[in-house]
Amino acid sequence: METTETGNTRHAPESVDFPRIISVDDHTVEPPTVWSDRLPKKYLDSGPRIVRAPLKEMSFLGGKFAPVMGAPGDDGPIGDWWIYEDLHRPLTRLDTAVGYDRDEIKLEVITYEQMRKGSYDVPSRLADMDVNHVQSALCFPTFPRFCGQTFTEAPDRELGLLSVRAYNDWMVDEWCGPEAHGRLIPLTLVPLWDAELAAAEVRRNAARGVRAVAFSEIPPHLGLPSIHGDDWDPFLAACAETGTVIAMHIGSSSKMPSTSADAPPAVGSTITFANCCFSMVDWLMSGKFERFPGLKIMYAEGQIGWIPYILERADVVWEENRGWGGVADKVRKPPSEYFAEHVFGCFFDDAFGLKNLDSIGLANVLYETDYPHSDSTWPKSREVGEAQMGHLDARTVERIVRGNAIELLGLTEAGLWRPA
Repeated sequence: METTETGNTRHAPESVDFPRIISVDDHTVEPPTVWSDRLPKKYLDSGPRIVRAPLKEMSFLGGKFAPVMGAPGDDGPIGDWWIYEDLHRPLTRLDTAVGYDRDEIKLEVITYEQMRKGSYDVPSRLADMDVNHVQSALCFPTFPRFCGQTFTEAPDRELGLLSVRAYNDWMVDEWCGPEAHGRLIPLTLVPLWDAELAAAEVRRNAARGVRAVAFSEIPPHLGLPSIHGDDWDPFLAACAETGTVIAMHIGSSSKMPSTSADAPPAVGSTITFANCCFSMVDWLMSGKFERFPGLKIMYAEGQIGWIPYILERADVVWEENRGWGGVADKVRKPPSEYFAEHVFGCFFDDAFGLKNLDSIGLANVLYETDYPHSDSTWPKSREVGEAQMGHLDARTVERIVRGNAIELLGLTEAGLWRPA
């Protein structure tokens, strides 16, 4: 299978054994007019919009991304920047790296013309999915960040709420609209600053057939309440009642794990699963799965190899220390049992996790391709999956690659999304 620089594809023969993939973690780079087409006119000068400008400086150390936009006429590489109130956020090669050699991928600003068209264009995305043996895909946002932190951090709440709703309308009606033929699965945002508004947005989108909502892995890192109190209960109730899965992507707490302020990005990239690990323990010890039996959560791009030990340790702590550990009255059974009923881990390259599948649970594992990020296995996700799952029987592979996603996300038997 080969891909030309213009995006045209030459297909390799498809495997008759490996199932068509349903990826539960891909990404969309929002087209420039998502918000300008949908916000009231009075917000067009303050809402999200694209400008082309030079880069003055940019760093990514200690898990912190710090770009500085230059003025017109300044020297520096030219890129497309999202402007939103006082925020200046450039598009970078890390937003969309597929099609480039790994050693050529650097932290640099880019324009839409310099990215693969499948990053933001539906027909081109479907073509790239075909190349990669992918049938359907759930996509996280880029400019809003992985759970809408961009809108949560902005001071104008009215504009923030309108921007969240505009994104969701674009996601449902356009990105996952008729042109996608059911192959793109909607993932929506909520106004994280107000749990009642968040619940209303969950229900608004659930009425349209949406069954997944983005959320922060560790809300306190965003200045928001933890899940241990009652603050989030209206939102959690709405998710449980509508069958809406809470999807948490690495980085959705705006604080990537690192070890020091001067640690290179490779350090954080190696331990990206850490926030998922902390988050999962939070949920298992929160008592929320007792209060909301229909609740389901999933961890995107967190991988799965770390899960067995954490479950073992959580069970030991619950068994031996729950009396003084503050969970005896709300966590009524071993945490591993809640995991089996409520939690899903997602991976794209985790041979160790697959070798320990019995300790995780076949029903709790989902596959992803991470298109178009630098970690993506595109265009060889099938080959990667075949290599890592070669020791598993066909039924097990089918469950991991598509069956579990169909059940969790309420897709058709054919693996497609259909609006309500």
